[in-house]
Amino acid sequence: MPQLSKVKKAKRGNDKAFQELVEEEKNKLYRMAYLYVKNENDAIDIVHETIYKAYISIKKLKEPDYFTTWLTKILINTALDYIKKNKNIIPFEEIERYETNEKVPIAESLDLVDALDRLEEKYKTVIILRYYKGLQIKEIAHMLDCPEGTVKTNLHRAINKLRVDLREECL
Repeated sequence: MPQLSKVKKAKRGNDKAFQELVEEEKNKLYRMAYLYVKNENDAIDIVHETIYKAYISIKKLKEPDYFTTWLTKILINTALDYIKKNKNIIPFEEIERYETNEKVPIAESLDLVDALDRLEEKYKTVIILRYYKGLQIKEIAHMLDCPEGTVKTNLHRAINKLRVDLREECL
């Protein structure tokens, strides 16, 4: 069954159609959530919460063609809310590293994912959507409810910040 007809059925209350739609998207959702939180369990929690939010608000979806975009937007907002809520929580591994005064190997700090994690959320989001999700500028602008020029600017600034960050680490 094509995705569009599944979305229309899900909007009318067909749980099986919604479940099939989510099944098609769950791996992409998990990967994106993981890029935000860097923790398997937290990423799974974010995906579950995203699916729940989508399920209770599927009838509000205006354009069935944009189901994937709509679902991704819910995931991004859920991940950002999660990060804000847990900002002051220090992971146990970090406490151990600090207490043992363990030096982090340079190779570990060169990781692009770590550099991405240091970006502001607006820059991180456009990089993830453009390069990890493969969306076009126009699609990102629609998803984030902002002009295409803003997306291009944020993308350009994010890439420059990553270049500077990674270059500094190599020195």
